[in-house]
Amino acid sequence: MSMISIICPTYNEEKYISRCIESMIAQDYPLQDMELLLIDGQSTDNTRKIIQPFANNYSFIKLLDNPDKVVPHALNRGICEAKGNVIIRIDAHCVYPSNYISSLVKYLYELNADNVGGVWNTLPANDSTTCRAIAIASSHPFGVGNSKHKTGSKKIIETDTVPFGCYRRDVFEKIGMFDEELIRNQDDELNGRLINSEGKIYLIPDIVINYIARDSIEKMSKMYYQYGLFKPLVNKKLRKPATIRQFFPAMFLSGLFWGGILSLFSFKIRLLYFFIIIIYWTIGIIVGIKSTNQYNDSKLIYYLPFTFFIIHLSYGWGYLEGYYKILFHKKITIRIDNR
Repeated sequence: MSMISIICPTYNEEKYISRCIESMIAQDYPLQDMELLLIDGQSTDNTRKIIQPFANNYSFIKLLDNPDKVVPHALNRGICEAKGNVIIRIDAHCVYPSNYISSLVKYLYELNADNVGGVWNTLPANDSTTCRAIAIASSHPFGVGNSKHKTGSKKIIETDTVPFGCYRRDVFEKIGMFDEELIRNQDDELNGRLINSEGKIYLIPDIVINYIARDSIEKMSKMYYQYGLFKPLVNKKLRKPATIRQFFPAMFLSGLFWGGILSLFSFKIRLLYFFIIIIYWTIGIIVGIKSTNQYNDSKLIYYLPFTFFIIHLSYGWGYLEGYYKILFHKKITIRIDNR
């Protein structure tokens, strides 16, 4: 059996951390061949109090400090502390199937891959219409494009990124560790470097992670804004865009602004402008109608178009701001607070 090091950054995760740790304890991989490193960014809630009894009762669980608070610092500290020859990153917002570790390790070696990962089953944080809309929009192609780890795949595919990742340790020796300048999107940049060095990344659709989406529109909006904000910096570091889908929210937002201005001076542009807006909201409403049957919640017809719009607006605004800061050599940073 390979020694496996599992790295989990935490910060104010009191709502989710117990279920995450319990799903690691329930793994069918031998616990004596695993270590779970929980690297906490000085949480101000009960996260550390929840973790400590697990660390006291299970020798393979360790609680480490991350005084820098941000994710890439936590990941790099975990890698430095790790004893395993396979390193798996996990997220506290998720619950993992009992065969998660064993399946990842199996496919990592069978496919001769450098990184493998599963797909998200995005779940609402609670039964409110808002949380249902957030979960649906965050995993629908209209919301996130062709991001296969969010929308699903019918077969094993080679891809540009996977959620979290299961890496051979020598990947970090070959291409370096996570870029600590990237508070968000550090996985995208690392995986971009991996692909540029002819590494192979595979998405395994049979490995399903229950990902718990954000529990408010405000938190969802902040998350997508931050994803958009750091994406241009990722592109600069990789010297090329990692994906095409990243451009569409910024194009949509720019089209809303400039199309609105130009429509004041041209009847034809005004017709085209309102036609595109009608098409956009119609798609959102259609997805809402289909989702109503799944959740027996008719309010999704109204909530989903709005949620799609907030995702695209937030990511697009973040992307344009990030591009502006890159263009004028300004530092990209965010305030670290409760996730």
